[in-house]
Amino acid sequence: MLNRIIDWANFNRLLVVLGLLGCLGAAAAFIPRLNLDAFPDVTNIQVQINTEAQGLAAEEVEQLITFPIEAVMYALPDVEEVRSISKTGLSVITVVFKEGTDIYFARQLVFERLQAAKSRVRVVLRWSRLVVRRNWWYGLIVMFWLVMAFP
Repeated sequence: MLNRIIDWANFNRLLVVLGLLGCLGAAAAFIPRLNLDAFPDVTNIQVQINTEAQGLAAEEVEQLITFPIEAVMYALPDVEEVRSISKTGLSVITVVFKEGTDIYFARQLVFERLQAAKSRVRVVLRWSRLVVRRNWWYGLIVMFWLVMAFP
């Protein structure tokens, strides 16, 4: 059986070379579209909320911005952890969801809860790009302007 294949390939060299070139061309066309990840993504599902409050000290940012948002985020379903850090004029809140939660669903939940946090702090929302998991994801940047009560 193997001798027949070798004899056929020897007799039809042009067909063998054309078949080889066809296979190489097909491989070259499909390689860029392969979904291979040399370093698999093992991070958990998380949504990060960055807040800016220019001119506020770290304690004020914690009390006026970070704590009200954290309190609202704890009520989300499938939340494993809510962690935050407050610095002068900046607050970063990370909401970690359970494994298997869809990232887009998690973002939608966070965005809806941010609307509930509006009653505690006046906000202006705008979309920005965040680096999450070595990919560019659209995340939420929340800019807070604390508005004094005007008579």
